[in-house]
Amino acid sequence: MTHQQVLPMESVTTHTDQVPLARALGWFSVGLGLTEMTAPEILARFIGVTSRPSLVRLMGLREIVSGMGILSGRNPTDWLWTRVGGDVIDLALLGAAFKSDSANRNRVSAATAAVAGVAALDFLCTREVGRHNGKNHGIQFTRSIAVNQPREKIYQFWRNFTNLPRFMSHLQSVEMTGERTSHWTVKAPGGTTVEWDAEIIEDMPNEFISWRSREGAEVENSGIVRFEKACGGRGTIIRVDIRYRPPAGALGATVAKLFGEAPEKQVPVDLSRLKQFLETGEIATTEGQPSGRSRSTSLLYDNFVRG
Repeated sequence: MTHQQVLPMESVTTHTDQVPLARALGWFSVGLGLTEMTAPEILARFIGVTSRPSLVRLMGLREIVSGMGILSGRNPTDWLWTRVGGDVIDLALLGAAFKSDSANRNRVSAATAAVAGVAALDFLCTREVGRHNGKNHGIQFTRSIAVNQPREKIYQFWRNFTNLPRFMSHLQSVEMTGERTSHWTVKAPGGTTVEWDAEIIEDMPNEFISWRSREGAEVENSGIVRFEKACGGRGTIIRVDIRYRPPAGALGATVAKLFGEAPEKQVPVDLSRLKQFLETGEIATTEGQPSGRSRSTSLLYDNFVRG
């Protein structure tokens, strides 16, 4: 794999067009949401439950947001999982309504069966979209930052991969196993670690370094880091293009995001830490502050900077 094969993207994207059912569910979600928003009383009577317009409209808003998210094609698996979660909530509400003396139990039973069927479709579709995205595309993104240092200095610092854990807070260690090979250990959700071997594919001094994981890696990944002269002699633009395939496909990516471990979220913070280190020689922390707090007031700061 050469660096030209790493496709730069400004945000994580996937493709619902590969699974037509996903788009159908997106439109269904929008249509149902509009019905719940505009005619909550009629829908409640049809289902056989006591009318609660505010609750039904809230459910409608959830459906519309989920549907638009699926149809946008940006992170459709995440939006499909919100539909699955919404189905679980709907089933729980219908179960509670069934026990009510004022409910029409026949209609509630029919509505429950319908929601259960849609929930099964949502779950199967989510897995299928995840399979397509994981197998064919993975996840891709591009992040960049300007650093007020010459690119020769930045390249030399980055080219020594053992320096990377100094600013990549979720990178536990990098061990050089050869001139162009290395072993990576990365912190993962739940206090676990993920390890893999990587190799440099191309290395043009002061210009770029491209890499890929070796066969059998727990997390397949590839990418390129470019060192570009900033306009007006104002230092260097570091541009990182990454493609990776998380464990368990898109579901693994979703779970990682919930724990704050997704690379597309980590990298911008890590680049900011690198900028601090290269420009000032240190990375700001809350260690030793007079307040004596064991944590800062920012959860994001604690998660990414303190580690």
